[in-house]
Amino acid sequence: MEYLVFQLYGPFASWGEAAVGESRHSESYPSRSAIVGLLSSALGITRDQEENHQQFSPDHYLFAFKIRSSGSLLKDYHTTQIPDSVGKKKYHSRYEEIRHGKERLGTVLSSREYRLDASVHVSVLMKPNAKWTLKELQAALNTPKFHLYLGRKSNPLALPLDPQLIVSNGFLDSFNNFQMKPFVEGLSAYGCIERWMPVENYERYAWEGEIKDFSDEPDFDKNQVQIRIRHDIPRSRQRWQFKSREEYFYQMRGSV
Repeated sequence: MEYLVFQLYGPFASWGEAAVGESRHSESYPSRSAIVGLLSSALGITRDQEENHQQFSPDHYLFAFKIRSSGSLLKDYHTTQIPDSVGKKKYHSRYEEIRHGKERLGTVLSSREYRLDASVHVSVLMKPNAKWTLKELQAALNTPKFHLYLGRKSNPLALPLDPQLIVSNGFLDSFNNFQMKPFVEGLSAYGCIERWMPVENYERYAWEGEIKDFSDEPDFDKNQVQIRIRHDIPRSRQRWQFKSREEYFYQMRGSV
C-alpha cells in the first residue's frame, strides 16, 4: 500500500485539546483536526468550505503519528482585549477593533501550553473514496496555498515537511522507510539542543483505523496497545465543533 509521510518540527508547537475556559492545553503530538487543517491550508481550502473539510474524515483518510520527541512543556499567560459580538459587527482589523469597538472592549485571560523542540512524523493512508490522491496532497505540501504552522500561527515550521510517497506494509513500515535528509539526520531526535532535552529511549506511535493497520511484524506486541478517545474530528470549523474517535497508542522500547 502507498503512504504519504512527512515531518513536523519547530521550536514551538501547540496541539490543542478540548478546552473550556481560560486553560488551553497541548497534547504531545498533533490532533486529527490539526493535520486536517494543515492539509486544507496547503490545498487552499478556507474555513467556510466545510464540505471540503468533511472530505478528510476517517472514511477518506487515516492518519498515524510517530512521536520522535514530545519536547519540553512551556506555559504562557495571556491577556487579550477584544470587543464583544453584540450587534454582530464584523471588525476587519485590530485597528478597527480598538477604535470602533472601544466601548465594548473586554479582557480575556488565558493560560496556553506549547511544546518546545517537538518532532513528529505523520503518515497518511488514502481510502478508495478519497477526493485528493496522495500525490496531489504531496504537491500541495511542497507548494502550499496558505501559510502552514504547528498548531498556532505563531509556531512556524523550522524544517521542510519533505513529504514522501512510500510503498509499505503498514504504518510502522512507512515510518521506517521515510528517508530523512542528511542535514536533518544531524539533528538529535530529541530536539536541536540535545543537552537541554530529556533522553527518550523508546518510540511512541498513535494511529487510527484498526490495530492491524499498524504492523504485522512479529515484534509488534498487540497486547501493549492502548485505546484512547480523542475529540478531534471536525464537525463544523465555523462553530468549532468536534466529535470523538478512537485512537490506538503503542510504546515501543528501544532506541529512537
